[in-house]
Amino acid sequence: MGPAAHFLKFMNHGGFVMWPLLLLSIISVTATVERTLFWIRLHGRRGVREYDAVVTRLRNADEDGVRTMDRAGDNLYADVAGGLLDEGTDDAHALAVVENQRPRLERFSVLMSAIITGAPMFGILGTVLGIIDSFGVLGGEDTLADPRLVSNGISEALIATATGLVVALITLFPYMAFKAQSDRAMGRLEALIAAAKTGFPTRRARSARPTEAPSQAFSA
Repeated sequence: MGPAAHFLKFMNHGGFVMWPLLLLSIISVTATVERTLFWIRLHGRRGVREYDAVVTRLRNADEDGVRTMDRAGDNLYADVAGGLLDEGTDDAHALAVVENQRPRLERFSVLMSAIITGAPMFGILGTVLGIIDSFGVLGGEDTLADPRLVSNGISEALIATATGLVVALITLFPYMAFKAQSDRAMGRLEALIAAAKTGFPTRRARSARPTEAPSQAFSA
């Protein structure tokens, strides 16, 4: 019997809830890989160097340097710095710029949280269905002749419960790690805003800059 046959046998023993759990596990692993690569790029050695460079250029009021970094790659901190130069460094505009980047920081967070909650529920559902099958065969004439009819239902219940817990656990630990990285990124964004206010204390959005009044222009 090959690996595929063993896998199908295992899935069949766990009941139909094993297939939704398999789907959830695939989604969880995919989200975990994507988020891992994202945080490695953002908070790896190269990402830290880019962050330090952005903060330094903001403090030194090096607008050309900040915009060069903003155009050079897909770095979240450089994007925020460019947004601060475009929108302004006051609290209201800075908050808006950061909120625009929040979906990048919290991508798949709701999905992973739902898997952490939902996978054990599927396991419990499989447990209930397995116990129902076991009680369904109790008292039947075939039960005394073949006790495996009862054990099959119990086996289904235990496999479904264990699988649901495994799926939840393999999602929980990456989720908590990604949440910690997101909190770390928000702290760095606060430092980034402070650096922008130091280098560009009076920076305002382009659309908010005063323009010459028409009457003054004609009188000139």
